[in-house]
Amino acid sequence: MSSNRLAVRQRGYSVISVTFPPTLQTARLTLNPYQRGDEEDFVTFFQDTRVSQYMGDGPQSEAEDRALFHRVFPVYAERRFAVWAVRRDGRLVGHAEIKHTDTVDGHEIIYALTVDQWGEGLGTELARVLIDYGFNTLGLDQVHATVADDNAGSSKLLERIGFEHVRNNVEDDHITRVYSLARL
Repeated sequence: MSSNRLAVRQRGYSVISVTFPPTLQTARLTLNPYQRGDEEDFVTFFQDTRVSQYMGDGPQSEAEDRALFHRVFPVYAERRFAVWAVRRDGRLVGHAEIKHTDTVDGHEIIYALTVDQWGEGLGTELARVLIDYGFNTLGLDQVHATVADDNAGSSKLLERIGFEHVRNNVEDDHITRVYSLARL
């Protein structure tokens, strides 16, 4: 490893850090900052309504997804919060974030994978690396997640790894389940 890179092994993943956010490595996934060349893959990912229906404000136009991609880079420059491209074998297969949100009044983990990666345990792997990053790198005592009420798979995943359903938020006839996990 070159002298300008630092690797720290923590709880099943590595933090390789000289950038913000740091690159995180699990057994099968690499989380690293988006690069300008990721734009087409990012837009394709967010244009898949099977994925985007559960993210943010739901499916957006291609132009809005391109604008979202370009808003990522000021986030890095200003170190506002961690947002990653999620890769498997070098290919963009997902998106991940951890940031403070008013919705949960704390730090929320946000993640999604391409449909072809569903059902392989990668969602669990991705959620765990974000939790560990929040607890071990950011020093948080609690992390949160929000899930659309009809996204049963994500709710089950969070409950299986220890999250507790703490409340529902209702907005414009949409129910969002709020989950919390405290550091042990």
